[in-house]
Amino acid sequence: MGAVHRIDAARAGRPTPAADAVVQVRGITKRYGGAIEALKDVDLDVARGKLTTLLGPSGCGKTTLLKIIAGLLEPTAGEVMVNGRAVRGPGPERAFVFQDFALMPWASVIANVAFGLEMRGVAKAERLATARHWIKEVGLAGFEERYPHELSGGMRQRVGLARALAVNAEVLLLDEPFSAVDEQTRRKFQEDLLRLRHQENKTFLFVTHSIEEAVYLSDAIVMLSRRPGRVSRIIEPAIDRSGSPDEIRRDQHYLDTVEEIWHGLRDFVE
Repeated sequence: MGAVHRIDAARAGRPTPAADAVVQVRGITKRYGGAIEALKDVDLDVARGKLTTLLGPSGCGKTTLLKIIAGLLEPTAGEVMVNGRAVRGPGPERAFVFQDFALMPWASVIANVAFGLEMRGVAKAERLATARHWIKEVGLAGFEERYPHELSGGMRQRVGLARALAVNAEVLLLDEPFSAVDEQTRRKFQEDLLRLRHQENKTFLFVTHSIEEAVYLSDAIVMLSRRPGRVSRIIEPAIDRSGSPDEIRRDQHYLDTVEEIWHGLRDFVE
């Protein structure tokens, strides 16, 4: 199913800016309380229109890095640029999908999905039409007037994804969005995400603990070391997705890539 391309970050040095990079991370270090160092001197280019996954052991700083790129956390040192402009906080070109859904419990599905558009001053008729479109795209048509407490965990996560898509951000940042659902639902989400990525041609930066999920979804997998997190390696799985999901997961190239990443990560597991 194609070759696996690898970059050994320890040998590569500081990357040359890629022509197709929408996000550039340079020298990012993050300390908490002056003592705990979550990230150290992280350099990374995120390619435009691709799905890039951050993968590494628990506590390696994956979510911290994602939130710094989102502008939700300030780094201790270093800089993030999106389309060549320095990140100084949240911006309309980025949207964040939280692991815990972060929905407004008092608001209906359609109100939650339309919220970001409302904050941007979009007229009511337009924002509701856009919200209905994305609710349908994520498979929740007919649930527009339901409230979060009336939905399953998987359905609430779909609302969070629809809300991020509705604002038409160029970069979608997803923090373990499928971790709270069962395996069957997770696989359906994976298929939906691949379909949306193909249709919308947006840039996705995705955090997961699952090696299998990373290999199945990703154009590039950024492997982070144990805390303080550093980029230890970048793998481009080059998975041929022309077959069925089951055929892909049984393919020897897919299985070998999963095994290779596991061997690369297990040295970081305490």
